[in-house]
Amino acid sequence: MADPVNISIVIPAYHEADIIGQVVIALAGSAPWREILVIDDGSTDDTGAIAESAGARVLRHPYNKGNGAAIKTAIRHASGEYVLIVDGDGQHRPSDAMRVAEQLGQFDLVVGARTLGQASRTRGAGNAVLNRLASYLSGRAIPDLTSGLRGARLTILREFIHLLPNGFSTPTTTTLAFLKAGYNVTFVPIEAQPRVGHSKINLSRDGMSFVLILLRVITIFSPLRIFLPVSLASFALGTAYAIFTIITERHITNSSVLLITLAVVVFLVGLVSEQISALRFEGRS
Repeated sequence: MADPVNISIVIPAYHEADIIGQVVIALAGSAPWREILVIDDGSTDDTGAIAESAGARVLRHPYNKGNGAAIKTAIRHASGEYVLIVDGDGQHRPSDAMRVAEQLGQFDLVVGARTLGQASRTRGAGNAVLNRLASYLSGRAIPDLTSGLRGARLTILREFIHLLPNGFSTPTTTTLAFLKAGYNVTFVPIEAQPRVGHSKINLSRDGMSFVLILLRVITIFSPLRIFLPVSLASFALGTAYAIFTIITERHITNSSVLLITLAVVVFLVGLVSEQISALRFEGRS
């Protein structure tokens, strides 16, 4: 277990004045953390002032930039060897934060994995789809891709900071980046409490963004996971259509040739992308 004095607690917060003080006080009483760092992401209420009066070190954005931007600010300013990211809406219990912290040191990334039953039916279904897609793309079972409770080694987070989006896809990106780069990742079961206030994630608005982030990160680290299935599907469709037209029309149509050609081109692009991806990691410390 990593010593709590080497762990910086990071809390991105936006309009969390009703709960942020309780979150800071509860975490401060659970262990002798190196620091509790609250990033006030342009709140127009008293979020920053309340967090500061509760004992947190507060960094303020002059305007709302997004959850990911707040976490990037924390990554740049945290002083611990590890960071433990906790949502500012009261969802995460200090005891669960401690359970995540206990795995740091042995693992480079520790994710607090919620059960699907703790979300609404619609959101639970959306999370399940994302988890399955991410598990296929990464080649590793991922029980909770979007959990906000997670701890990580700070030096590795800084290695990936250029990949992190400013919005709500930072958990998705960090999970996939750590997995595909070969770092040690584990998932710890947790029970999320009902949040105070309303979620700032809209499934219909942000769902496609999560999918695009998945594809983007996997394309960076393991392109053939995406290019190969597309190539095989195009080749299978072109071959099947060619056989059909040979039987029914006694010749091969241009559509079949184009589909098979597309399959070859996509596969070759995937191979080149895989080589480029491999070159990205040559000489890494």
